[in-house]
Amino acid sequence: MQDANIANAVTVLVFLLTYLGMAAGRLPWLRVDRTGIALLGVIALLGTGAATTDDITNDIDTATLFLLFALMIISAQFAASGFLDVCVQRLMGIRGGPTALLGLTVAVCGGLSAFLANDILLIGLTPLLIAGVRRRGLDPRPFVLALAGATNAGSAATLIGNPQNIAIGQMGNLNFWSFLGACGVPALVGLGIVFGVVWFLWRGRMANVEALPPDLPEVPFHPHDRLQTVKGLVAVALLLLSFTTSLQREVAALLLAALLLASRKVTSRTMIAAVDWPLLLLFACLFAVTGTLHDTGIPWTFISSLQSGGLMPDNLTVLTPLTLLMSNTIGNVPSVILLLQIWPDAPQGALYALALLSTLAGNLLLVGSFANLIVVDRAATYGVRITFAEHARAGVPITLLSMAFALLWLAFWDWLPLFPGAD
Repeated sequence: MQDANIANAVTVLVFLLTYLGMAAGRLPWLRVDRTGIALLGVIALLGTGAATTDDITNDIDTATLFLLFALMIISAQFAASGFLDVCVQRLMGIRGGPTALLGLTVAVCGGLSAFLANDILLIGLTPLLIAGVRRRGLDPRPFVLALAGATNAGSAATLIGNPQNIAIGQMGNLNFWSFLGACGVPALVGLGIVFGVVWFLWRGRMANVEALPPDLPEVPFHPHDRLQTVKGLVAVALLLLSFTTSLQREVAALLLAALLLASRKVTSRTMIAAVDWPLLLLFACLFAVTGTLHDTGIPWTFISSLQSGGLMPDNLTVLTPLTLLMSNTIGNVPSVILLLQIWPDAPQGALYALALLSTLAGNLLLVGSFANLIVVDRAATYGVRITFAEHARAGVPITLLSMAFALLWLAFWDWLPLFPGAD
């Protein structure tokens, strides 16, 4: 009994330190990011004997990891085929002014983010978009902000739009099309809000004729291979079709990824190298850390206290501020995995709301989502600096407006009660 109490105490300590690290984003004085922090947490559990390797592997949701991996391979197909380059070229070829270009950027990027892995998409799109708007003599900053905002809003529409939605869909066994019905309209409205806010803040200031620094890296260009693009489109279509069958989502996605890897033109090494392995490792480690805590039974005590106090997040009054706070402290992916592990019997409506609200909440601050961090980091590489305050100036109104509509939508259609104890 004493050994069990010590192991539980160690588990709680490791859990708290890990999620404090998630909130900080890194370790002080060290170049250790969120993935490294989560990995250190798993190693600490193993090293102290609080968990065994069997415990760790049993707590990892491999189906979620398989689906996320397969979607990254499918998305890498579009990057390797030059499809993203063509999209940006067509955008830059429109005859309209900056307002029309901004609107189309939001629409195209938001639409792509609903079906492709965001990290692969943003790594490829960000430099292409920056180079394109600079060639047109425009300031890239509003377009970079619109890209990040549209990616978050657009990805909220589907179960495969972003990592947290994938985890919720897999662990909650949600139907793809029902989810689209619940979250599709708020995602579309969110895209409109992204455009409106960015346009309002940057209206009349999007033109930029300043000379570029001479030492900026060249933007990589992929010549378009129409056949490879068609293969990617067919893969996405077949994946969506598989959602109408009884075939497991991760199995269908892996089969399609395998067909794409068996290519005569694009090497499998190129495709596999495009996978965001740190994100997959982060998922695995967070499943392990939160799963070990779940195995102690401690979360059930916490859940019981919330139920007795009427503070369960099974209503919008509690869930909305909770997702806003957690997404912008520990991040939307860690917060979703945490809630899924300690609240395994969440009702379906709560899972829809959790996916939608946690994704939209990611627009509030720069640290709210991995999409924001990827875009800003890639933009800085190509000479475009987005400060924390600059992002918040657009992100705060985008988030508050889009979440307000989402709350009203979910309550109106009875996807989730507005108040605690409501039927």
